[in-house]
Amino acid sequence: MNIGTIQIDTQVALAPMAGVTDLGFRTICRELSGCYTTTEMVSSKALCYQDKKSIPLLKLGEEEHPAAAQIFGSDPACMEEAAGIAGQVSGAEIIDINMGCPVPKVAQSGDGSGLMRTPELAAKVMEAVVRGAGGRPVTVKFRLGWDKGSINCVEFAQLMEQAGAAAVAVHGRTRRQMYSGEADWDYIRAVKEAVSVPVIANGDVFSPEAALRILKRTRADMVMIGRGAFGNPWLLQQCAAALRGEPIPSLPPLAQRCATAMRQFTLNAAHKGEKIACLEARRHYAWYLKGIPYAGYYKEQIARVSTMEDLARVTQGIRRDLC
Repeated sequence: MNIGTIQIDTQVALAPMAGVTDLGFRTICRELSGCYTTTEMVSSKALCYQDKKSIPLLKLGEEEHPAAAQIFGSDPACMEEAAGIAGQVSGAEIIDINMGCPVPKVAQSGDGSGLMRTPELAAKVMEAVVRGAGGRPVTVKFRLGWDKGSINCVEFAQLMEQAGAAAVAVHGRTRRQMYSGEADWDYIRAVKEAVSVPVIANGDVFSPEAALRILKRTRADMVMIGRGAFGNPWLLQQCAAALRGEPIPSLPPLAQRCATAMRQFTLNAAHKGEKIACLEARRHYAWYLKGIPYAGYYKEQIARVSTMEDLARVTQGIRRDLC
């Protein structure tokens, strides 16, 4: 499919997730599956103020193209400026707007999914980002609505298209649901039937079979995978194979999974510095070990790592005792 003028040669996208889809993890997912990727969300205000901690979040890998840079905010003027900065800093071909984040400190301030309560303002934000994007296509990710009593995703999608969106991604839950309950794919189908731009379906894709079902059910153009990829970048590889009608590859042996995890952490250490990479690895490595029998001891060790040497030592122990 095409997003604006940009050709996307896959039906699988990795959902942008703060604290998860950093450069290292996106690189791993991209290499395994060829998936479409988006940076973690970055505050438009932080970009406008040239915040030194936010700018690096926009860095893309050398082979990470085409890709999108995601920004969030609700001030049109700030978002317009931030779109230009994000495009220039990242080199991304596409700018994405987060209108789906349900985290209270984001949504309650009117940003993220909070914009679904103010559709007219959301349209102004979209128009501003289109102006600031420098000719890059602009996409938007949102939810079904604020709560069950105010589901407005269809009208919202139409408004976003009218305001210049080149594609929309829909998470099949309301903001109030956060990540509980089941995603409602029928609403995503209703969005698909209501707009002419590509639609990306997101929510409850934890297996390659689910990827097939969500596209069949919604008739969307692409599937977006979020929490199912935690510690399991091979899920994107499996989903990509299923959608191409190819045999689904098996999950690799634990030793290989640990080697992949270590590569992710090494990439992040080069990008963020060893200290931050190791702090974040505590959560990521535990995800890689989810469901592994007798891994509790090593999860406790992982919770205390502070250097790459610590991570290497833990990995050596896992290979010796659990593989």
